[in-house]
Amino acid sequence: MTKPDAKPAITQAMIDAYDEYTHLTLDRRRFMEQLTRLAGSGAAAAAIAPLLAANSAQAAVVADNDPRVKGEEISYPGSSGEMKGYLVKPADKTGKLGTVIVVHENRGLNPHIRDVARRVALEGFVALAPDFLSPLGGTPTDEDKARDMFAKLDPAQTIADGVATVAFLKSDKDGNGKVGAIGFCWGGGTVNMLAVNAPDLSAGVAYYGMQPKAADVSRIKAALLLHYGGLDERINAGIDAFKKELDAAHVEYTVYVYEGANHAFNNDTSAARYDKKAADLAWGRTIAFLREKLK
Repeated sequence: MTKPDAKPAITQAMIDAYDEYTHLTLDRRRFMEQLTRLAGSGAAAAAIAPLLAANSAQAAVVADNDPRVKGEEISYPGSSGEMKGYLVKPADKTGKLGTVIVVHENRGLNPHIRDVARRVALEGFVALAPDFLSPLGGTPTDEDKARDMFAKLDPAQTIADGVATVAFLKSDKDGNGKVGAIGFCWGGGTVNMLAVNAPDLSAGVAYYGMQPKAADVSRIKAALLLHYGGLDERINAGIDAFKKELDAAHVEYTVYVYEGANHAFNNDTSAARYDKKAADLAWGRTIAFLREKLK
């Protein structure tokens, strides 16, 4: 007999359906219809949906008032207008530091990504999490509304704003002139495209990011660290072709595939998809890589 407070069972098919929804191939109504069919009832689907989604109320790993870091909201020049962002530095900073752009998922600059920026700063870097929805007025508090806004972004402007962000960090008074980038999901794909378009980028870390077009790979100058979840069939379909082009272009790169992990395995605000073992391993590799490339 099932206990009344038992957590509902979440299957891989449910996680895959949510992945379709978050990447704009399913609307909310169709996602809930599919989830209801998979869960067996509307009540079960209603209980499961929040476990699949990110929980913005999840406690931060590094609180926004943590005395070890100093964070501030900033504005800086984008490619054709003002960009907004969250800039974080270690409170006990000594000397010039490597700088890191932290690129959000397709939910915009939300509390989770701000937390990730603070984690990066705590490791001894200047971290800037840009709001790439700035051209559309900035990230709204409603994450479903933020998700819908990504379809309205001009991809060329997004990359140009990323290139402008690299230039901004290169001149940061506390930075050492070397700029890296780390991105997740939509942000992982953005980091890959930033590597194509920003020759001044020293290092790029893409978590389960869409790969760039084959013809563009030869333009990459940055060293790359690429993390993928083993169960992420949609993104992983492009790995082999990407590796082939990286090899042909003699780009420095490392690929890790975390078996049994889903897309978004690093996002600890999503109970169903977060994989602590994979996330911790990938994070350790990420920080070691950034320290090596941005020193």
